[in-house]
Amino acid sequence: MNLNDNNNRLIINLKGIFFKYPGTTKNIIENLDLKFYSGDRIGIMSPNGSGKTSLFYIIMGLLKPDAGNIKIFNKPVITEKDFEKVRFRIGLLFQDANDQLFSPTVLEDVAFGPLNIGKTPDQAKKIAKDTLYELGLDGFEHRVTHKLSGGEKRLVALATVLAMKPEVLLLDEPSSGLDEKTKTRLVDVLSHLDLSYILISHESDFLYKLTDSIYTMENGKIFSGKKKHQYIHTNPI
Repeated sequence: MNLNDNNNRLIINLKGIFFKYPGTTKNIIENLDLKFYSGDRIGIMSPNGSGKTSLFYIIMGLLKPDAGNIKIFNKPVITEKDFEKVRFRIGLLFQDANDQLFSPTVLEDVAFGPLNIGKTPDQAKKIAKDTLYELGLDGFEHRVTHKLSGGEKRLVALATVLAMKPEVLLLDEPSSGLDEKTKTRLVDVLSHLDLSYILISHESDFLYKLTDSIYTMENGKIFSGKKKHQYIHTNPI
């Protein structure tokens, strides 16, 4: 593959990213570099507080880095308008499903995204129903969102992301709160998607089934890992 082909596949390119939360002195992300390509399916597993969720928020423009450069789909992203375009193409599943769900019913929640990008009500409803069906949630359309179980909320939150037809997924602990049967269904759904994704999880078995490479975060950087039973700490990617 020549260099131009590789550049065309490059989706997320972070260079020298620093970030600390206001009122703190310790960088949670420090001089982080990351290149993520079309076709990549990578996992990140490391302790709480290591900066994984903050990394996702920076990619989506929900947090602003203190220093560094961000290019997504080979274009610099700096302003809120830049990130609005990114959010149409990259879907983020929040760690807490309650941050993603706000409509009275499941169907309204899942149809909201398609409506927001110009689909007609009938088109949005069909997309929502089809997406719920793919996740094994057919019959949930008129369920009251805030009365769902934690696992059900998580699957509905994923449906809201998939209904937007993203090109890339950022999945923050997608298996959290799911029973084994539902987790197995989620593995089946994600493994058959024709999408690139970065998956954060504390569950090694879940990551092994769904990713090609696993990385860890330490001292604000991402380090190379090995897929199966051990991590090899090398230079930051």
